[in-house]
Amino acid sequence: MKKVAIIYWSGTGNTEMMAKAIAEGVGADAEVNLLNVSNAKADDAFSADAVALGCPSMGAEVLEEDEMEPFVEALNNPALKDKPVVLFGSYDWGSGDWMRDWEERMKGYGAKLVEEGLIVQLTPDAAALEDCKALGSKLASSI
Repeated sequence: MKKVAIIYWSGTGNTEMMAKAIAEGVGADAEVNLLNVSNAKADDAFSADAVALGCPSMGAEVLEEDEMEPFVEALNNPALKDKPVVLFGSYDWGSGDWMRDWEERMKGYGAKLVEEGLIVQLTPDAAALEDCKALGSKLASSI
């Protein structure tokens, strides 16, 4: 069975809600490993057939710096080349620069982005959670 790793950082629970909905969207199409980044290792991403990474926008539209940023930096490895990846996260203000920067960074690492990063303002509503499920389904179908 194909394996999908969903690795996220969440401060308020919004991004965690998105991660769980993405896992639901993957459904029975693949085995899901849902991990808070504090419990994840880069090998969790490298050994998966597809990866979803989630982090809210922090500060001046950057990734969370203590756990998620070092984790993402560790993904700069040939093992990520051509691996299907989706990015997601919540934000409070701004224009989504953190997500666009993150997309470019992951492309530079060789990841194959399946879809544009999914961003949700504040707490995901029912429609946003459906978008997350659809993203999970699309990620699963990419492998």
